[in-house]
Amino acid sequence: MAHPDPHGSPGTTDRPDPDRHPARPGAAALDAYPPGAAYRSRPGAPDVGVPTGPWPPPAPSADRSPPVASADRSPSAAAVDRLPQVSAEPLPERPRRPGPGRRRAPRGRRGREAAARSRGRPSRAGRNLPAAIGVGVGLAALVLAPLFLWRPGFLLVVGVAVAVATWELAAAIRAGGARAPLPPLLAGGLGMVALAWFVGLDALALGLLVTVLACMVWRLADGPANYQQDVGAATLIAVYVPFLAGFGALLAAPPDGDLRVLATLAAVVLSDTGGYVAGVLLGRHKMAPSVSPGKSWEGFGGSVLASALGSALLLLLLFDVAWWRGALFGLALAAAAVLGDLAESLVKRDLGVKDMSRLLPGHGGLMDRLDSILFAVPVGYLLLSLFAPAAG
Repeated sequence: MAHPDPHGSPGTTDRPDPDRHPARPGAAALDAYPPGAAYRSRPGAPDVGVPTGPWPPPAPSADRSPPVASADRSPSAAAVDRLPQVSAEPLPERPRRPGPGRRRAPRGRRGREAAARSRGRPSRAGRNLPAAIGVGVGLAALVLAPLFLWRPGFLLVVGVAVAVATWELAAAIRAGGARAPLPPLLAGGLGMVALAWFVGLDALALGLLVTVLACMVWRLADGPANYQQDVGAATLIAVYVPFLAGFGALLAAPPDGDLRVLATLAAVVLSDTGGYVAGVLLGRHKMAPSVSPGKSWEGFGGSVLASALGSALLLLLLFDVAWWRGALFGLALAAAAVLGDLAESLVKRDLGVKDMSRLLPGHGGLMDRLDSILFAVPVGYLLLSLFAPAAG
């Protein structure tokens, strides 16, 4: 049987001359297969279909349906066409491993602290330390400058602090559902500070009573709904902020009031600093984890020790008070400062807020800085009245 000769002219079906084109070994065996039939290249090899259609084959269409075998295609070629099509979509990229120049971030507490420092966020101590130090120095200068240069200016500083802290606490309580009347609280708070400065302790107590009554009358205009809750919130704010802050005005009123305020604030600062350092370095046993997770008994010991030692020396130099009385003064103010901090943490936990506001970078709100001072100034006023009575 003959088939078209690839070495001949088109259309020629004769075999080439054996003298000019000698047959290859095994070529005669191939002549036994008809065109388009499958053949085996060697024994045991799979059948290979010899396509006889046009070349190159037409491009595949969008229809993925299995092709229909035609008479001019071998069964093996049709079987190849029925194989599943391979998708041309790229494979998902595998996660890259850190190369020689990349380092994994350390895990655990040290890794979190390092990441916090790199982002400028609070670390284990719970503060952005550079911002906290800068704001603390600025507040100290704002308080001490008028205290020693122009005493009535200190009264103005106390009044502004009372107004801002009252607004912060009222806003936080409002977010919790209670609506304390703000206008009588602001007016009554400023009045209490002025009464304490110009009249004394009795006038301060009278100012608190008038402020609470004014809040009760003011709240009547909003109807009976939640009346007790709102009046209770107003009473808490009036006692917590302006009444306790009024003792600061009482401390500064005598002729040596600048030294009395300085001794009280120094004891609070020493307590805060000693507790901070001891808590970061040695803090292991939590004092009140459900109220303030950052407070530890080791930090409380550092607060008491730093405040007692510093106050013993300071009161001896400023008021010629025996060292043990100065140490007792520092111990009492450290305990009051820690209690004030815990009291504000309890209020924030109850309201579900982290800070009273974002007024001061690194500190939160002004109320977050006054929490320990508000509890400390009444204790400082009482002890200094006993240990170093004011002249005249």
